[in-house]
Amino acid sequence: MKALILAAGRGSRMKHMTEETPKCLVHLQDKPLLEWQISALKAAGIDEIGIVTGYRRELLSEYGLREFHNSRWSQTNMVSSLECAAEWLANEPCIVSYSDIFYEPSAVSLLTNSPATMAITYDPNWLALWTARFGDPLLDAETFRIDEKEMLTEIGGKPQTVEEIQGQYMGLLKFTPEAWAEIAELRAGIDRAQCDRMHCTGTLKALISRGSFPIQAIKYRGVWGEIDNPDDLKFYSRSFPLLT
Repeated sequence: MKALILAAGRGSRMKHMTEETPKCLVHLQDKPLLEWQISALKAAGIDEIGIVTGYRRELLSEYGLREFHNSRWSQTNMVSSLECAAEWLANEPCIVSYSDIFYEPSAVSLLTNSPATMAITYDPNWLALWTARFGDPLLDAETFRIDEKEMLTEIGGKPQTVEEIQGQYMGLLKFTPEAWAEIAELRAGIDRAQCDRMHCTGTLKALISRGSFPIQAIKYRGVWGEIDNPDDLKFYSRSFPLLT
């Protein structure tokens, strides 16, 4: 199975740390975030990795990944970056990873072993992690609900209580060609400006509304994190000193 890392954006919330380098090359502990992702993907048996580039693409060439370039990276969101790799997504199942996260190989294996048309991993123990990061976990949380069959029923809303959040979406997904065809059809029905604004959680929400196929939500209880700002780097370096 192939994997695709979405690394087109600069990551402006990292401030001076991304003035000259893409966010995915910011170091967590002893190596860039991108290397954490590549290591986990390869350890899980992924045999070919692609990357969607944008900002400072030349700095990513040394990794030898199959490049898909989003020349409009500063004007578009993640789903437009996905569309740059449509030839992969339309032909075989593919793991898709945000480039500002880290995770263990087991998270990838959960997705590769799933028979679902589309699947995502989520952290059911999100509350302790978000409380440690933000104090008030609702400051940065979104609604996330699943049904009794572990299928996603709601994502991306503004919660009023923690009871509306059954887990934290991680930014790690599995697409099949059937899933990508549904997204391509969705995008074909809206104008370019709307396409440019499409992000992944909004797209998941739209797919739920269309009801064409269930989206499997898979519990992941291992080490993971997302890096939104410099404080996150300090937090994860302090909280996960044995990350390997």
